[in-house]
Amino acid sequence: MSKRGLDALGYIEREGSLGRVPKAFRPVVAAARDRVLDVFGARLHSAYLYGSIPRGTARPGRSDLDLLLALREEPTEADRADARTLDEALDKEFAQIDGAGTLLVGRAQVLSDLERHDLGWFVACLCTPLLGEDLAEELPRYRPDTLLARETNGDLALLLPRWRERIARVAGVTGAGGSEEALRPLVRHMSRHLVRTGFTLVMPRWNGWTSNLTEMAEVFAAYYPERDHPRRAARLREAAVLGHEPVGDRAVLRSYVDDLGPWLAEEYARVHGVKNPRP
Repeated sequence: MSKRGLDALGYIEREGSLGRVPKAFRPVVAAARDRVLDVFGARLHSAYLYGSIPRGTARPGRSDLDLLLALREEPTEADRADARTLDEALDKEFAQIDGAGTLLVGRAQVLSDLERHDLGWFVACLCTPLLGEDLAEELPRYRPDTLLARETNGDLALLLPRWRERIARVAGVTGAGGSEEALRPLVRHMSRHLVRTGFTLVMPRWNGWTSNLTEMAEVFAAYYPERDHPRRAARLREAAVLGHEPVGDRAVLRSYVDDLGPWLAEEYARVHGVKNPRP
């Protein structure tokens, strides 16, 4: 990938490839490919890898397996149950991965006008083809502009209430504020989401793309220095660390939903506007 993730014409280059999959994860990818075909068969239009495994940065025992499956029709509850069963089987069988997650979407949704600069961009730029016909062939090229920023991460204000509910639910089930093990996945997920939101807030000014959490936090810090925005850059750097090495700390989660998250949501709306509403 070229400097700042753009090609010679200023479009975001697609990240990841099957050739970059680390040797330790190749058996996992091979098994996932075969089982996706077995489970979804003719319902499957195409399958993709995304995340650290196709980028070549995955760490055995620490990284998760991320799959996106585009079905020919909209996914059903039965499809989602099949995906959960698939994820659980892969996670149990392969010690190399710390969990597996399969995102199910419909082909028409990916190609829709509403999703062109969100899910469509995600497939075209951040997903590595694994099976079937690549939907990127039917999608446009993308620049790191304010439209892309708004449509990818301009919904944080809507997510924060759901995050608070998830934190309360985990705390309620495990008791005593939530166990470290139960809270850890929430810290990892929310940390990564906030870092990416902070990065896309400044992405058009930086004029580039990266999926490296540490680099994302540093790019944000260049435009929101400590002297003007005390602790914002420091908090995003801390979130980048927790995105890689999460600890199940409820105080961290509360700071996300009570402080850093609301500030980011407000600043995002001021700079880029709010993401177009989804059904």
